Amino acid sequence: MTSPSEEPAWKQRAVERSIKTAKLRAAQRVQRFLDAAQSIIIEKGSTDFTVQEVVDRSRQSLRSFYLQFDGKHELLLALFEDALSRSAEQIRAATNNHADPAERLKIAVELLFEASRPDPAAKRPLFTDFAPRLLVSHPEEVKVAHAPLVSLLTELMDAASEADELRAGVNPKRIAAMTMQTVMFIAQSNGGSDDATVHPITADEVWDFCARGFIRD
Repeated sequence: MTSPSEEPAWKQRAVERSIKTAKLRAAQRVQRFLDAAQSIIIEKGSTDFTVQEVVDRSRQSLRSFYLQFDGKHELLLALFEDALSRSAEQIRAATNNHADPAERLKIAVELLFEASRPDPAAKRPLFTDFAPRLLVSHPEEVKVAHAPLVSLLTELMDAASEADELRAGVNPKRIAAMTMQTVMFIAQSNGGSDDATVHPITADEVWDFCARGFIRD
């Protein structure tokens, strides 16, 4: 029996069902806005669009947009976070085919490097335009966006540590964060008129450089 102060079980089930349905519909609305924004970015090759364009493309209302997002910045941030999350999952899937922890780390570092390199043929304004501005104006948001990648590298570092493949005294989480930042910076800076352009830095070189900081000799 339920006490007088408790809601009847049928009512609790009805409320839970309605909340679940509302969350699902909200998620679908959000995805439609994200898909619309992504398609506009691909068409224009830039993030120079208006909220109204996204609303029109998604065939939803302006009111609905502002129920989901504070504005264009939050929409771009959601796209950026989603892209990094998908990248982390793709790298994770690639490492799952290997048993050796050090080899899995090597694959993750090399794939992250390749994914972070500027590609003149691929227009990725979220990374070439939005991300650099975000780093200056909202560094904490950048940290949150990169969390899936740091988490993945930390897991791989922990596995390597348990296999006694890391140097003594290495902190897996701190090394994971430093490795991610180093790899992405080298990749994004790999251009210009110097020798690094004539003879581009390779993924193998990046791994060799990073590995010397944490892999046991």
